[in-house]
Amino acid sequence: MILASQSPRRKEILANAGFMFTVHAPHLDETPLEGETPPQMVERLARSKAHAAVAYAREQGEHLIVAADTVVWSSHTGVLGKPADEQDALRMLRLLSGRTHYVTSGVSIIRVEGASTIEHTFHETTDVTFHALEDAWMRAYAASGEPLDKAGAYAIQGRGAVLVKSISGDYDNVVGLPLSRLVRELNVVFNGDTDYVLETLGG
Repeated sequence: MILASQSPRRKEILANAGFMFTVHAPHLDETPLEGETPPQMVERLARSKAHAAVAYAREQGEHLIVAADTVVWSSHTGVLGKPADEQDALRMLRLLSGRTHYVTSGVSIIRVEGASTIEHTFHETTDVTFHALEDAWMRAYAASGEPLDKAGAYAIQGRGAVLVKSISGDYDNVVGLPLSRLVRELNVVFNGDTDYVLETLGG
C-alpha cells in the first residue's frame, strides 16, 4: 500500500492497525474552489493526491493507493485550516468553544492493475462538541504549541482531548483517517476479495 499523505496521524492509525505501507506525499494547492462544500473539497483533494501517486505506484510495483484530506468546519466558522500562529489558534478555539462543529475526511482509493486503475472516493463526517471554555484554558492550550499544525487548532488525540465534550461518529476520523470505513470501502475496488485485510487483522 502507498499512503499519499505525510500526516503523522494517518501513518500512526494505519500502523497501529497492522498495515504495511510506504509514504509518497505529493504537494498540491489546497485552496478551496468557489462554491465548493467541505465534503466536495476533501473528496477532490483526496482524489488529486491519489492520482498524483499513480506513476510512483507503477514504478514501485505497488497496487493500492490510499489518500485522504480532512477539514474542520461549521456553518458559523466556515472551513478552519491550520492556524498561522498562536493568536490564530486562539481565534479558532474561541469560535469552537461551546459549539458543535464537523470534521470531514475525504478518502480516495486507487487500485493499480497494469495500465488500468479502479478508483473509489468517499467522505466521512464526525460531529464534535466543545465544552464552553474559559479564556485561560484556551490561551494555555494555544501556547502549548500543539494546535499549530492541526486543522481547527486542536488535536483530539493529544492535550486537545480535554476541550471536547462529546463526539458523534468515528473517533479516528477526527484524528485524520476513518479506518473502519476505509477497510469496508476497500471491498469496492477489490470486488469483495480483501484477504490481505483479514490477514492484517489476524496478525
